[in-house]
Amino acid sequence: MRRGAAACLLALLATQASAVECRLALALALDVSRSVDAREDRLQRQGLAAALLAPEVVRAALSTPQPVALAAYEWSGPTDQHLLVDWVLIRSRADLESAAARIAASQRATTEAPTAMGHALAYGAALLARGPDCLFHTIDLSGDGENNEGFGPRAAYATPAFNGITVNGLAINGAEYETEIQLIPYFETEVLHGPGAFLEVAQGFADFERAMRRKLERELSGLVIGGLR
Repeated sequence: MRRGAAACLLALLATQASAVECRLALALALDVSRSVDAREDRLQRQGLAAALLAPEVVRAALSTPQPVALAAYEWSGPTDQHLLVDWVLIRSRADLESAAARIAASQRATTEAPTAMGHALAYGAALLARGPDCLFHTIDLSGDGENNEGFGPRAAYATPAFNGITVNGLAINGAEYETEIQLIPYFETEVLHGPGAFLEVAQGFADFERAMRRKLERELSGLVIGGLR
């Protein structure tokens, strides 16, 4: 891209940024399907809470005057999505601490539901639709297995609800069952959606916090609009 065109693009984005509430709306989705046992569930909740307070994540979240907005939910079966943290604008470390504390203290709503990934994504899109007016919209979907109930990610993405939404993935690669061996390529081909979508991999639930830290830092850093830093 020529310098003049790049400068015009940045100026346009800066103008758009001044008209919205935040630079990014990020919906964090945790897999609590029946393949996730109680210990693994705790590792996800505590891992996400700790990752939100990691120094590199705090820096990324507060890197510009324009805030990010966070929400978090758990998902499993077609009708089993439960909000853990409703939309909050992150303007300070205290805002992150509050969100992290609520996630750490949250309790799993169900233990025997299947993996309805398409329904989880549809819930995330609806959550974003009623959220703050932000420049970018992202769903951060974690999971330890492929969709096995209801419509899949591709069917969800075929609907207008996903226009302008990026879906990043965090694959929890246990490979304990034959169907999990292809989990990483499944996420790469079926789950990732939108410009710049990327995959982070956790090597088991004990590695979830590290993988989530890396993922959040990358998501919350994002595109820095000229003049906002």
